[in-house]
Amino acid sequence: MSVEILINVTPQETRVAIVENGVLQDIHIERLQKRGLVGNIYKGRVSRVLPGMQAAFIDIGLDRTGFLHTSDLFDNNTDIESGLPETQITGMPIESIVHNGEDILVQVIKDPIGTKGARLTTRLSIPSRYLVFIPDYPCIGISQRIEDEVERERLRSLILSYQSRIEKLAVGNEDNVILHSAIREYEILKKGGFIVRTAAEGVADEDLFKDIEFLRKQWESTLVRAKNTFPPGIVYDDLPLVMRTMRDLVHSDVEKIRIDSKETHQKVMEFSKHFIPEFLGRIEYYTGDHPILDLYSVDDEIQRSLNRKVQLKSGGYLIIDQTEAMTTIDINTGAFVGHRNQEETIYKTNLEAAQIIARQLRLRNLGGIIIIDFIDMQDPEHGRQVLRSLEKHLERDNSKITVSELTSLGLVQLTRKRTRESLEHILCECCPTCNGRGSVKTPETVCYEIYREMLREVRQFDAQKLLVVASQRVVDMLLDDESASVAELESFLGRPITFQVEPLYTQEQYDIVLL
Repeated sequence: MSVEILINVTPQETRVAIVENGVLQDIHIERLQKRGLVGNIYKGRVSRVLPGMQAAFIDIGLDRTGFLHTSDLFDNNTDIESGLPETQITGMPIESIVHNGEDILVQVIKDPIGTKGARLTTRLSIPSRYLVFIPDYPCIGISQRIEDEVERERLRSLILSYQSRIEKLAVGNEDNVILHSAIREYEILKKGGFIVRTAAEGVADEDLFKDIEFLRKQWESTLVRAKNTFPPGIVYDDLPLVMRTMRDLVHSDVEKIRIDSKETHQKVMEFSKHFIPEFLGRIEYYTGDHPILDLYSVDDEIQRSLNRKVQLKSGGYLIIDQTEAMTTIDINTGAFVGHRNQEETIYKTNLEAAQIIARQLRLRNLGGIIIIDFIDMQDPEHGRQVLRSLEKHLERDNSKITVSELTSLGLVQLTRKRTRESLEHILCECCPTCNGRGSVKTPETVCYEIYREMLREVRQFDAQKLLVVASQRVVDMLLDDESASVAELESFLGRPITFQVEPLYTQEQYDIVLL
């Protein structure tokens, strides 16, 4: 599998495209005015505790307060030798742990989306290339994608050996000035834990130790900033999109990383020297005549990802509808008639759809509850094969996904963790004409509304004549198809009616002026 990462940088926006075998698989967009907040740590202030919801609103200095639920709460002042958060051990209510006006360190785990504020947690974590450091959660976790048990044990032993080495240096040498740094490191490491990331598989011992040291220093500086920051204020800022890409998305299958900004290319090279030197030879500064994302028609793919309808190669198609509560995906055979029988046609359409759906979820960054309506299949084995195919293609997704069984109605429910806005929410806004409904009233419907409104106006107010101001299509219908009805209404009201086109009016807008 050939993987390329294309990085397009402008002063206002950064776009990162992940391309596999010439096909766009994922797109990340970050705008200067709307940088993502996920991973940032803030010193906030509790503005309101809601016992009924077992949640609290935290002021972290944004337009809207952040939301902290009890399931994301961890009492840093309690003993956690059991490895579980205090709220899960004792079931303590949130009002006994946090209080109005209290200062609190929180981390953003989900960006503000729509009218909702940022989702927060007190279970802080700081990621690096190979590890994630959890300051107040003593544990060692290994990524499930590292399947080799020997390798899992090697990585776990490396972290334990590093912690043991620091402990030996620190314990009993409190008066030795030279070892004060080791003591500080030990104090930090004994309280915290690590999660080993997939990228750590096969890395050298020294590289893992460097990551531990880097994370320890990062957390130490965060604590200093937290001590000197007056709430609300930020104390740890996660990396910008380009550097997050190098940290999180670069893996052994990536053959080339192309960047169209010289300044960004230099920064990436410097970053890579320290953290991923083995990839230095794969990073290049793009100087081509065409825009970098035109290499694989990325802009065209982005445009198609904003459409409701997704065409399948077989002739079938998907209809994807994103709503506030969930996303629904409907599958249709369309023009595909197959070569054998209806069951085989449906089966092949569903198999193709399963692959395309997995890709569309990544491209559109769809999250939350997703309902997939597969075409009904008579053969139970076909249903199992389609579900297995869907699960197989979803394995490549970096987001956590939970898939349910295929129901008797052909429905599959899945949940996909989303921390940032979907592609549609980043690039689009609510339609000012239909206010997000996706449809507008027909000119005929608006005409009948105008008739009823004129009757109300004449009964309430005295007027010699009426002027109707409306859009071009509505006025055309009133003067053409509805001309007989307008004449009858004039006769009934005993007043003349005139019409005026307002080009700026939407189809549903109109005014009735009494003259």
